[in-house]
Amino acid sequence: MPQTPSPVADELHPELPESLQEIVEKQHLHAALEWLETHPPHVIADELARMDNVTAGIAFRLLDKDRALAVFEELEPVDQQAILEGLRDHTFAELVEAMDPDDRARMLREAPAKVAGRVLAGLSAHERQMTAALLGYPEGSVGRYMTPEVVALPQDITVEQALRTVREKGAHAETVYTLPVVDHGRRLTGIVELRELVLSPPETMVSALVVTEATFARAADSAEQAARLMRETNDLNLPVVDSEDRLVGLLTFDDADEVIEAADTEDMARQSGSAPWSGHYMAAGVWQLARYRALWLSLLLVAATLTVSVTRAFEGTLEEVAALAMFIPMLIGAGGNAGAQAATSCVRALAVGEVRGSDLLKVIWRECRVGVVLGGLLAVLGVGVAAAFVGAKIAVVVGITLVVICAWAATIGGTMPLLAKRLRIDPAVVSAPMVTTLVDATGLVIYFLTAKAVLGV
Repeated sequence: MPQTPSPVADELHPELPESLQEIVEKQHLHAALEWLETHPPHVIADELARMDNVTAGIAFRLLDKDRALAVFEELEPVDQQAILEGLRDHTFAELVEAMDPDDRARMLREAPAKVAGRVLAGLSAHERQMTAALLGYPEGSVGRYMTPEVVALPQDITVEQALRTVREKGAHAETVYTLPVVDHGRRLTGIVELRELVLSPPETMVSALVVTEATFARAADSAEQAARLMRETNDLNLPVVDSEDRLVGLLTFDDADEVIEAADTEDMARQSGSAPWSGHYMAAGVWQLARYRALWLSLLLVAATLTVSVTRAFEGTLEEVAALAMFIPMLIGAGGNAGAQAATSCVRALAVGEVRGSDLLKVIWRECRVGVVLGGLLAVLGVGVAAAFVGAKIAVVVGITLVVICAWAATIGGTMPLLAKRLRIDPAVVSAPMVTTLVDATGLVIYFLTAKAVLGV
């Protein structure tokens, strides 16, 4: 007798909707068009980033012109380049011409010379000039991320005239919520919010509304520092000026958010012992991911030979008191974790401006005390475990070692990022994995020297 499907089984194992990639690969054109019409641009961009270049190109060409631009601007630069390489010249030119100059410059920063040349050649003279100007600023500077399309207001006009200027020029600007106010030499004198203009009487002078102590950045300043400054001051947009205080653009909140996201992503990669890379994780191949991780793992493996050397140097001590070997994993694990915690906290504090290079001695003193407290707490547990297995004398060795090794590890973990900052090295490079490897070797030295002192071996 045939069995009917169970509704309970259907609820427990619901059929998942097909992804865009599956639909395109099956060549279901109408289903793909329906999928693209019913999903927002950021979702479509995420699906495209997961696909190989050929499949993503096919799906992208199904989008209408306006929607294609919205989706394209949601993609990461590496994915934008892959899409552009598969477009015909006419579609290619229309797409890059419609992009905002800062988004275009962001894409070209990472593009191969062939793609960059094709993009610049397809632009109108005005768009090419703005893009080239942005690319002329130093790598990682605010100038590379700002938008030059700004509505700037003279300080000696009325609110009515200012609103008329916004209506005339606002369509060509990326944002009109923050309006820089300039003098006759285009030097920044302050800002005024659009809200203030709308709510003020028409005859009011703009100079009466301008905030003269507005936060700003110089075009050559670090983009990450400027973006974090915006976060601290809660600014929606940040005016950018040149060396002579002339207005050259605005750093908008969405670009600032991307700068911080990219910096945090790079720091996280380095903190985990991997080289930073761009692109979607699901679109990366096994060998690609392995390549980014292999170098650091190899370096850390070589560095770990210090642990082998230390163990060999104290081989005689281990032969006399073999029970000491039982606690090596526990001790170096505790020290490595304490050091990694301190390093992570310090890298984060440096990134958000809570700690400066001049705070080195304060950080050393603070982390040393934190390490002693943590070591003391762990020593209570460690002594109890050791006493139950091997007796009181070795338990004392374990307890003392835990206090010393945690204090040492926390001090090293908190200090190394600050020292790296002074040496102009990315603090994330010398974070958790490097600290853990160093603490493993030095922790063994502490352990064996403590054992020799307490046990007399």
